Amino acid sequence: MSTDKNRATAAAILPLVGGPDNITSVAHCMTRLRIAVRDRSLVRHQELKALPAVLGVVEDDTYQIVLGPGTVARVTPEFEALVAEGRTQAAAEPAPATAAPHPAVTSAELADRGAALKDAQKARNATPFKLFLRRVANIFVPLIPALIGCGIIAGLNGMLTNLGWLPALVPALAAISSGFMSLIAVFVGYNTAKEFGGTAVLGGAVAAIIVFPGVTKIDAFGQHLSPGQGGVLGALAAALLAVQVEKWCRKRVPEALDVLVTPTLTVLVSGLVTLFGLMFLAGTVSSAIGTFATWLLATGGAFAGLVLGGLFLPLVMLGLHQALIPIHTTLIEQTGYTVLLPILAMAGAGQVGAAIAVYYRLPRNRSLRTTIKSALPAGFLGVGEPLIYGVSLPLGRPFVTACVGGAAGGAFVGLFNQLGVGFGSTAIGPSGWALFPLLDGKAGMGATVAVYAGGLAVGYLVGFAATYFFGFTRQMLAELDTDPDPAADSPAAAGPAKQPVPA
Repeated sequence: MSTDKNRATAAAILPLVGGPDNITSVAHCMTRLRIAVRDRSLVRHQELKALPAVLGVVEDDTYQIVLGPGTVARVTPEFEALVAEGRTQAAAEPAPATAAPHPAVTSAELADRGAALKDAQKARNATPFKLFLRRVANIFVPLIPALIGCGIIAGLNGMLTNLGWLPALVPALAAISSGFMSLIAVFVGYNTAKEFGGTAVLGGAVAAIIVFPGVTKIDAFGQHLSPGQGGVLGALAAALLAVQVEKWCRKRVPEALDVLVTPTLTVLVSGLVTLFGLMFLAGTVSSAIGTFATWLLATGGAFAGLVLGGLFLPLVMLGLHQALIPIHTTLIEQTGYTVLLPILAMAGAGQVGAAIAVYYRLPRNRSLRTTIKSALPAGFLGVGEPLIYGVSLPLGRPFVTACVGGAAGGAFVGLFNQLGVGFGSTAIGPSGWALFPLLDGKAGMGATVAVYAGGLAVGYLVGFAATYFFGFTRQMLAELDTDPDPAADSPAAAGPAKQPVPA
């Protein structure tokens, strides 16, 4: 039955994004179905938002449909299957010559319109730095499900160890939870080469050198190397180098020798540079990141938490949060958890509090209140896009007050880090209530859970209060506290983004 439901969701989405022929690629991350489309003008944005399974949409370099964790992983293969079936059917049964995608314009005009929309969207998001961060995110996002699964198993193993239960099972759980992390450099190298246009397995082969036990026999910069030195940063750098060496070889090596010479030179040159340079340098940087994060929260935790929690929503809006993914992964490699994620998760708490305040401040705006009611459950579980793009960001001031709530929650968690209750998340991806199973720390699970729950409560309360009292001007209340469309039954019929609101 659940398969039928997922297929029904995919079938409902497909025509609203222009049908199979309008799809050029399909992928998904933790919460979003990411679709590359040929013609943006064929996407029926408001109808998509009105679908019950859709929590929100985000227009970026790809068209992103927020379905939520778990759901997106089940809907995506059904969507891909429907796209493939549609293309096969179209190839077997050519459309009549009179058919046109839109009766009012020609197909050429539609293509031009779609190209213009796509170019305009790309122009806003195609700075070299943002494009690089997206590519980095594309390397690490596919690893998140394994990080989450292994992280939860590691937490369960720690609980069993502390309680002294099932001692025969503890070594097995330790092996299961640690196996992936011991080889994560290989996966990073593989994905890096694939993302940057090289042969994926060569990137993995070069990165595998970093975790090979035999590196202990090698001296670099006057000291013996250690397996894993440099971690994911070293793997990232090694695979990037491998891609450049491979591309250089492809241009110069004769075709008859390419299959032998190019892979050999790629692995040899990149491997030697990795062993006698990159592992040492990346190891130094990784150690510095871990030392700095520990020092920052131990000495200025409250202030650091305030800044991190307050700025995270703007970072998400600008796409700059992707720069933190390698840092999170490096901290997990070093200490078993990232101390930054619970603090950054407070931004989502501020967002939830702000949305609840908007709900109560605008009792006559039915469409906006419907949007908030449908998006809040996902917000509590750490899926913030529907509230960001459907509520606070279009309204302006509530986005700022949501950041205030995030800053307060971050300061609360940071303060307890400063007082010695340090903890983090054993994986990246989830936040909100979904982060509880991934928490780990040196102060014990009871204190860890209590501090994180306290931070969420502070974020909710401050986000609510700041938005309720300071999130609206009188003019905004006069314009917004009405029902713009009394006949609207869905958030898509009259969403907040349609209303001209002074920020």
